[in-house]
Amino acid sequence: MNTPPHFTADTPRDLVGIGIGPCNLSLAALAHPLAELDAVFYEQRPRFDWHPGLLIDGARIQVPFLADLVTLADPTSPWTFLNYLKTHQRLYPFYFAERFHTQRAEYDTYCRWVADQLPGLHFRHQVDAVRWNPERDVFEVDHTRLGTEGEAEALGRTHTRNVVLGIGTEPYVPDALRPLVDTPGVPVVHAADYLTHRDTLLAAGHITVVGSGQSGAEVFLDLLRHRPTGREQLHWIGRTDAFAPMEYSKLGLEHFTPDYTRYFHALPESTRDRLTAAQWQLHKGIDATTLAAIHDELYQRTLGGGWPDTVLTPGVRVRTAGRIATTKIELHLEHIQQNTRTRLTTDAVVLATGHRERPLDRVLAGLDPYIRRDNSERPRVDEHFRLVLDPSVTATGCNIYLQNAERHTHGVGAPDLGLAAWRAATILNTLTGKETYPLPTRTAFTTFGLEQPQPRVPAARQAPTLTPLVDRR
Repeated sequence: MNTPPHFTADTPRDLVGIGIGPCNLSLAALAHPLAELDAVFYEQRPRFDWHPGLLIDGARIQVPFLADLVTLADPTSPWTFLNYLKTHQRLYPFYFAERFHTQRAEYDTYCRWVADQLPGLHFRHQVDAVRWNPERDVFEVDHTRLGTEGEAEALGRTHTRNVVLGIGTEPYVPDALRPLVDTPGVPVVHAADYLTHRDTLLAAGHITVVGSGQSGAEVFLDLLRHRPTGREQLHWIGRTDAFAPMEYSKLGLEHFTPDYTRYFHALPESTRDRLTAAQWQLHKGIDATTLAAIHDELYQRTLGGGWPDTVLTPGVRVRTAGRIATTKIELHLEHIQQNTRTRLTTDAVVLATGHRERPLDRVLAGLDPYIRRDNSERPRVDEHFRLVLDPSVTATGCNIYLQNAERHTHGVGAPDLGLAAWRAATILNTLTGKETYPLPTRTAFTTFGLEQPQPRVPAARQAPTLTPLVDRR
């Protein structure tokens, strides 16, 4: 992504990526060999980090290693996971380990290896606003370069024809528990910060884990493994009816294919919303291996004749919560099926309550008059991952693309790592107006509808004549 020789500092860029998580890193890796494409990416963090608070020893990602940044779009890319292993002389150990699913920490290290080598990635750059300049037919991206302590060092503005938003998700805290967070005293932490506070949590007497998904299971298992037998003092609760396994059958996994994504996008908005709520077990369940490891650990602790001091209760929601003096927390619980209520006193709480998409309005407030929305006031997104904007913008060939913020239009596969390379390749094909990356026309044995939408690449549009602008980075 070095600036091509025919570009100057005054020429608007082809692409600005906002955020450098796995999705935009995939896009940057696939854009790297395209010499004709002038692209730059901004990230406010000092380096690539992928959920650092949840890189628990032994925790594995829930997709195969082939779902790396590039392989499912270009297995010949130098940025594949296998090439990462080869470069570090670990290909044979990986071969003999026979691991189809890699550890989270290893995936994080692999992504950082890619990020450290790709040009055009600017960390410590906070994007403040995106605006449309109708006089020059370009987007203006205002950003702040940050110092080592997070302080503002310099302001800049980049002009670009296309923007790709990959700002990811943020930890979600339910309203009932929000008053407990950020209050000094008894530790109440989100699972996203678990490793940072792990020693403090382990020193607590009684610990409660709230949340029945994968993160909650991994945190509970890690705490269990580090508590003495018979004195575990662990409580695990969640809203779901059971500590349910994730749907991982081979045909079930076909919901994470381009075929299903296209089918889902073509459905009516009301149908998509019903499906999204009903398909939680496709992506919010617990890996069966993790469930087995928890049961094995609990069983091991019964060998001496007693039972572990643990309580695992699904179907429970936290109604309210408060602190008792400064040393304990009281959770007011309701069992959904029994319609009964009780109180739980605990010394520490881990909120494994998941993540939510970051609101786009923080960055795109300046574009609000141009954004077309659905019946629920969410941004509309077309099949090529472009925001549906006013025709006065799209007629110029300029677009805003979304990564991992389109579940309401593209389904449960939106945050899935297995679709990241395909989505990035789709964006690049659309942006260039040609099949830069040939993509398969069929990816599933399941035919999801009586009429299956077929993929297509939009024709390239002529770029309008632009007035040169100064690019201050």
